[in-house]
Amino acid sequence: MNLNELSILSLYSAMAVYALAFIAFSFDLAKRSAAVNQAQGEELRSTAAEAVRSAGASGGTATLTRISARIVNDAATPYGRSPSLRVGVSLTVLAWLIHLAADVLRGLAAGRVPWANMYEFAMTGTLLIVTVFLIVLTRADLRFLGTFITGMVLVLLGIAALRFYVEVAPLPPALQSAWLVIHVFVASLGTGFFALGFALSGVQLLQFKREAAVSAVGAPGPVPADTASAWKNPLRFLATLPSAATLENLAYRVNIIGFILWTFTLMAGSIWAEKAWGRYWGWDTKEVWTFIIWTIYAGYIHARATRGWRGSRSAWLAIVGFSAVMFNFGIVNVFFKGLHSYSGL
Repeated sequence: MNLNELSILSLYSAMAVYALAFIAFSFDLAKRSAAVNQAQGEELRSTAAEAVRSAGASGGTATLTRISARIVNDAATPYGRSPSLRVGVSLTVLAWLIHLAADVLRGLAAGRVPWANMYEFAMTGTLLIVTVFLIVLTRADLRFLGTFITGMVLVLLGIAALRFYVEVAPLPPALQSAWLVIHVFVASLGTGFFALGFALSGVQLLQFKREAAVSAVGAPGPVPADTASAWKNPLRFLATLPSAATLENLAYRVNIIGFILWTFTLMAGSIWAEKAWGRYWGWDTKEVWTFIIWTIYAGYIHARATRGWRGSRSAWLAIVGFSAVMFNFGIVNVFFKGLHSYSGL
């Protein structure tokens, strides 16, 4: 068995462990929902008697329709760390190590850095997404994103293994440069931060909707039917997560780091283009989309910092930005021809 075959075996092994981690993280979310249901039941039982007593004294029962507002504020629902959460993180670390081995073995088999085509870029890019996730875990408890991160990595690796795989091949002349190491690696690292920011923004939108429904439940007057149903949605685990404002601030910080790395990517790409083709900018499709991504995130940072864009608007901008990153990777690289057509397909 040669090095490339060992790399393939390691990659599939990593995918299997990522799948187990995904299941463990999913169990954790299920336990969070169960914890919320239990806390709600206890709160409702304790406040129902109080509501009945106050109704008898005041001649009304309006308190009964507002009980729920007392149990859904941020951090109001207690939640103990489940064993499945620790298992999920441990399995993710194990999968990352096997994933790293697959990436290194591919590089050794090729005799170069392992990101010269779509298959290798997907392998390295997903490795860096998990790397960013694990590093950020040392600074902030974002383990509740484990289901999303492991699920996304599984999907991307599955597509890469089934659709993008190519045999080891020599580098085209234009890629035989030290800028391949710098430019592509920094772009992949920036993508890792954008992916984490995307996950945080997605959860932020869900949390924002839940908090809006909670506010409506606690407000005077009748509760609209659509609001009540939104508050009683099956995503009850959101009550155990940070507030929408906290998630937004985390996403903003992560996306700023990604934006700095992407800015360097754009600049390094221009320098490399001048070395390879004698011009800094040529309106190639890949160059245009790289600039579009930079513009979206620049707009996101500027709008939130100076125009006061908070809440769902900033989250949607971050989601649009990461969607452009995925379009650049999965569509532009494969279906658009140009000087950057190095997919290997």
